[in-house]
Amino acid sequence: MSAAPQSHAAPQPASRLAHVDALRGFALFGILIVNIGVFSSPFYGAGITDPAYSSPLDLAVRWVIAWLFETKFYLLFSFLFGYSFTLQMSAAERSQAAFAPRFLRRLAGLAMLGAAHAVLFYQGDILLTYSLLGLGLLLCRGMAPQRALRVALWLIVVAASVWAILGFLSFLDPVPAGYQALYKAEALASIEAYRGTIGTTIAQHIKELTESVWFMVLFVQGPFVFAMFLVGYALGRREALADPWRQPRALGLLCAFGLLPGLAGSALYATSALPFAGAAWELPGLAADLLTAPLLSMSYAAAFLLALRTRALGFVGAWLAPAGRMALTNYLMQSVVCAFLFTGWGLRLFASVSPLAATGIAVAIFATQLPLSAWWLRRHAYGPVEWFLRALTIGALPPWRRTRAQ
Repeated sequence: MSAAPQSHAAPQPASRLAHVDALRGFALFGILIVNIGVFSSPFYGAGITDPAYSSPLDLAVRWVIAWLFETKFYLLFSFLFGYSFTLQMSAAERSQAAFAPRFLRRLAGLAMLGAAHAVLFYQGDILLTYSLLGLGLLLCRGMAPQRALRVALWLIVVAASVWAILGFLSFLDPVPAGYQALYKAEALASIEAYRGTIGTTIAQHIKELTESVWFMVLFVQGPFVFAMFLVGYALGRREALADPWRQPRALGLLCAFGLLPGLAGSALYATSALPFAGAAWELPGLAADLLTAPLLSMSYAAAFLLALRTRALGFVGAWLAPAGRMALTNYLMQSVVCAFLFTGWGLRLFASVSPLAATGIAVAIFATQLPLSAWWLRRHAYGPVEWFLRALTIGALPPWRRTRAQ
């Protein structure tokens, strides 16, 4: 077995785990692939045919993204948030600082960033949700790892069961006949708003946040985000990612255990969202995906870590680690770039780019962030937003420039 790859572009401090940063960068890429669909189309995830892009190729691209990307990578990112929580606990203990005030300041910073992000650039922001659910994670910091895993499992099963029951009820109470016409009218209004001015873009963000997005984020994503917080916390307490290759067989079993049910549940979800499936199948498909997506996310993580130890793909970790080290900066910059491309902040391409083209744009954005992140971290100790958040967390100004010791 070859040695674990290290990033030559941006050497890591001894306290950092390069493979965890690489895994975070991998999650960041998957999140962008999904988010750009929201930026580029008013019909994304609606189960309604986009009249401008309804060719077999368009539908196939949407299906693949729903199958392999949607609901998977934000869960992986949430897992890493929970894992990093334990690293922050250890850092506070080493510095003999009270952890709770530090973490509360960090959550306040995330809340400020998330609120501004949601209103100005991307209504699907996850940072504000992290800041609220992080309060619950703080309360669980004394929980035994095994109990945290049990609670996470129950959260996933109960929340997915609720959506399954709602899905069953949707067969008894069909979607009103005028739903599609109403949604198309709202889509046309959103196109006009996002192709308008900065003011109309912000107003549309606020409208969507108050009418639907916050409900989806808190009640669809929220329980699963917190469950993955707890999984990350439990594995962090056991230092499972300090050297995940000590037991490669365990990684292989995790990958195999979650892969088939995860892919099957996601395939049902992706198919139920296609226009021919009918609106009644959307909630059952969502329930199947919500139940199995955590398994697929963990399979992705295990497969990724195994791939880092191969000769063929070992270099991928070195590419992704700098982007993962400054994931918060990159996440926000992705939204800024997409807002410039698709809304009144810039080129106003909303609803005028095909799903395949939007995916290509996402790949180009992330491919640009990789060398930029490495370049930045050769000169600076932290990403710019990470520097701000760390300053707020520790109540002091951390170093801005990178020193030789780092």
